[in-house]
Amino acid sequence: MVFHSEYADVPALSLPIHDAVLGRAADTYGDAVALVDGAGELTVTYTQLDTYHRRIAGALAGAGLRKGDVLALHSPNTVVYPAVFYAATRAGAAVTTVHPLSTAEEFAKQLRDSSARWIVTVSPLLEVARRAAELVGGVREIFVCDQADGHRSILDMLGPAAPGPAVAIDPDEDVAVLPYSSGTTGVPKGVMLTHRSIATNLAQLEPLIRMGPGDRILAVLPFFHIYGLTALMNAPLRLGATVVVLPRFELDQFLGAIEKHRINGLFVAPPIVLALAKHPAVARYDLSSLEYIVSAAAPLDAHLARACSARLGLPPVRQAYGMTELSPGTHVVPLSAEDPPAGTVGKLLPGTDMRIVSLDQPGKDLGVGQEGEILIRGPQMMKGYLGRPSETAAMIDPDGWLHTGDIGYTDADGWLFVVDRVKELIKYKGFQVAPAELEAVLLTHDGIADAAVIGVYDEDGNEVPKAYVVRQPDATGLSGDDIMAFVAGKVAPYKKIRRVEFIGGVPRAASGKILRRELREREGA
Repeated sequence: MVFHSEYADVPALSLPIHDAVLGRAADTYGDAVALVDGAGELTVTYTQLDTYHRRIAGALAGAGLRKGDVLALHSPNTVVYPAVFYAATRAGAAVTTVHPLSTAEEFAKQLRDSSARWIVTVSPLLEVARRAAELVGGVREIFVCDQADGHRSILDMLGPAAPGPAVAIDPDEDVAVLPYSSGTTGVPKGVMLTHRSIATNLAQLEPLIRMGPGDRILAVLPFFHIYGLTALMNAPLRLGATVVVLPRFELDQFLGAIEKHRINGLFVAPPIVLALAKHPAVARYDLSSLEYIVSAAAPLDAHLARACSARLGLPPVRQAYGMTELSPGTHVVPLSAEDPPAGTVGKLLPGTDMRIVSLDQPGKDLGVGQEGEILIRGPQMMKGYLGRPSETAAMIDPDGWLHTGDIGYTDADGWLFVVDRVKELIKYKGFQVAPAELEAVLLTHDGIADAAVIGVYDEDGNEVPKAYVVRQPDATGLSGDDIMAFVAGKVAPYKKIRRVEFIGGVPRAASGKILRRELREREGA
């Protein structure tokens, strides 16, 4: 069966993304503060943001940037980041967002794959950008957002200049942003998101996650990731909220920014929920301004969500679901939902359809309460993977359904529950074991600060669950046997943890997803 959204359809937003977000900004919000440097004092009003992005667009066009070019935006979160992003799209370019911690070699691969010929970076990352450009060749110019000898600064483009370029953009076909998939299960691929797909996703989210003037959102998750780009940049700026920007997650700085700027809305990933629920530093700060927390990008255990809400005295932590290939949102728990079921990732966004299909009989539709692979169809779907038609065809079937690779089910009220990834399931003697389920059990142990689970092979060639565990500072005596016994008391025998390794930190993508690939490589070594 096909599951349809219970919410009224919203018209597709066939606009360039800079117009979808900033089209009414100067006139409607004017001198209201759009952006605040959470680590400093700088603020940017909506009028300034609109003016600055137009001037930067003119300067980029004057430098030679043309429609169809790709610009690599290589920077941590700053108040300049949105102006550069919208400037590049206004000048007709697609923006490929780059992880600021990429090595030169990783950056070079993205430059080569995306055919990017322009780079915007910051001075602390300049050497990596230069080296990447040298490895690839063909990069026309490297700009910096601050100041660096020998490079033009974005800041110098903010003064009066010639009018910005008048570029004809086809929102339905032209690519606005080219993020790269996280690589948690394979080689990173350029995801072609059109202006229309990402703009329409903003319209789909608006009825369920309402915000506007007076709201103060803390942007600590990276803008380069589609979750941060949508939830922390495009969505709040489109609706007149104030975005307080932090360059990275450091717990005390994060908590201090909530207190100082009276943040009322948090969009985070599960590791931050874990910190809010368990870390003793939380008690030192006044977080009373918070009204809601939304977690996405990785599975969030229901017990952990409840612990966070109880500690902060907040309504239940909301979850959202999606993926880069879907711009990214398909489901969210509405802020207005009074008592959503524990563990749900939400309901279908307006205009979005879903199927749950059998893992054993591909293509067979399942009904309410039955677990299978989640398939999505909607206007927020990607155009495809850049230069990878066969991988696009493997992801999107001939009927237009995108195969997410996630396993889930819906209840009778339309709430979606995500169980795990198809590719991450552990097959123990024919039984399917979900790593996320075991990780959720592990995190209920007071002595465990963080954990990840993968499948490894024993001496008999059987795949067995292995836990990588980060101890709490006061739990140095916690042993692997203790952990295996703890889990064995809470799960079916075939799900038991059979190996434990203690590590200093669980490898995660900037979005919060566990990088199981790195753990597998560690195991192989």
